[in-house]
Amino acid sequence: MIGIGLSAACGFRVFVPLLVMSLAAQTGHLDLAEGFKWVATPLAAGALGVATVLEIAAYTVPWIDNLLDSVATPAAIVAGILVTAAVLPGMSPFFRWSLAVIAGGGSAGFIQASTVLARATSSTATGGLANPLLSAAEAGGSLLFSVLAILLPFVAALLFLFLLFRVLRKIYRRFTTHRPPRTGLPAGPEGPSPGS
Repeated sequence: MIGIGLSAACGFRVFVPLLVMSLAAQTGHLDLAEGFKWVATPLAAGALGVATVLEIAAYTVPWIDNLLDSVATPAAIVAGILVTAAVLPGMSPFFRWSLAVIAGGGSAGFIQASTVLARATSSTATGGLANPLLSAAEAGGSLLFSVLAILLPFVAALLFLFLLFRVLRKIYRRFTTHRPPRTGLPAGPEGPSPGS
């Protein structure tokens, strides 16, 4: 559940959950798997802090944020895989990485795809003027998911499942809207003829 929460946070912003994970590991609130102990160092936290500030600042610039999405999508998936693998100590490498790719990469990819669609809609509807507000909401969502994943992992996982359900339901409704069937015969001013 911690991995799913952190990887979902990576879908909103790549570096925020990595920074939160680093700080939580340094303060003893999170146990990291072997090979990921470097994340719990002050140097890693400093580098992730700088990367977080730059990422959040870059997303406040309309149209630049759309360009960043093309880079952020694969980066978010990779980050989701890494944060999930980092919080699964004591597992065989095969099981750990399989779970990280499926659950972590999948969660991050789903959230990232949702934000890309939301930003494209915002850019089209408002000419990019509303994008900084959307960006602020995404950064807040990333921080919220990251903190919940550490402190209340069950709540973070439920919140992700709720978002998954809402987005999938919206997509389903969009593609299954009822359209009147076409008969192929144009109706005249008085409607179709009796013999048709």
